[in-house]
Amino acid sequence: MLRFSFLTVALVFSGLSAWAGPGLVAPPDSIGVEYRNNKMLIRHRVTPGETLYGLARRYKVPVENIVEANSGQKGQLVTGQIVLVPRERVVLTPAPAPRKPVAVAAPASALVRALPTDANGNRVYKVGAGMTLYGIARRFQTTPAELARLNGFATTYNVRVGEQVIIAGPATGAAGPPAPVAAAPRPAAPAPRPATPAPAARPERDEAAERAARDKARDEAAAPAVTPEPEEKERAPTRASEIVRRVSESGLAMAIPTDASDKYLALHKTAPVGTIMEVRNIMNGMAVYVRVIGKLPDTGENTNILVRLSKRAVQRLATPDQRFRVETNYVP
Repeated sequence: MLRFSFLTVALVFSGLSAWAGPGLVAPPDSIGVEYRNNKMLIRHRVTPGETLYGLARRYKVPVENIVEANSGQKGQLVTGQIVLVPRERVVLTPAPAPRKPVAVAAPASALVRALPTDANGNRVYKVGAGMTLYGIARRFQTTPAELARLNGFATTYNVRVGEQVIIAGPATGAAGPPAPVAAAPRPAAPAPRPATPAPAARPERDEAAERAARDKARDEAAAPAVTPEPEEKERAPTRASEIVRRVSESGLAMAIPTDASDKYLALHKTAPVGTIMEVRNIMNGMAVYVRVIGKLPDTGENTNILVRLSKRAVQRLATPDQRFRVETNYVP
């Protein structure tokens, strides 16, 4: 009897300690949690009438995240099915972190004046690693078109590390027009040709010649009028292959999840296989040329996706986001 009493007391104390110990906070309608790749997933048992969109509203996560966590789950859910929901929000709101003082950027004029000058007095900037024409223009509060005009290259030019880019001309200390180029001299007008002297009039009349001229005039008057053929105009292109059309699109891009190559590849919905396509990151101006190797599958996770790129191409575009906006250009 005494042993039974000690055993009861031990069980009561162990239950109290387990109840008081810290536990994982989970929604009341879940059946537990699990971890995969350092990500917490909520295990939810499907009840009658529940859908993917209902779970997305209940747990406040996007539908595509639930689909991705469940190996591409599509269609209706089955009652009793276990669905994994990735956790993106915490139960308790953490205290706001102290704000760091924001550094006030120096005005563009001061930044330009701090640049060194070349032999012509132009303010020049030495390109550093990772810089693009778009990034240089944003740093000095100008436009890529203005920098291209000052330096004499196209707006799509890829600057190189160590290259000197003209930021401002010597006249105003800011991005001003380049020095005027002297116009080429016009060629001298050709000398007029001497007039050909008219033949001297014959003093005597040739009656035979006059009679032949009258007969010829009479025959020409009796002959039917002939309409001259119109001159051949410039022929317009009649085949689609004679017209070069460049296709430009903008939208979201993501990485190919099954890619394991070290090449610059892409999947696109409409571009033919083998097309060489330019993809430019709109946020930082970085660009890369990729080759289309297949059609982008028309699935739920690709509804709003314009193009999927290989991991090497995504690394080249220098973006930390899984989804990012790009602009594509190619000739079909």
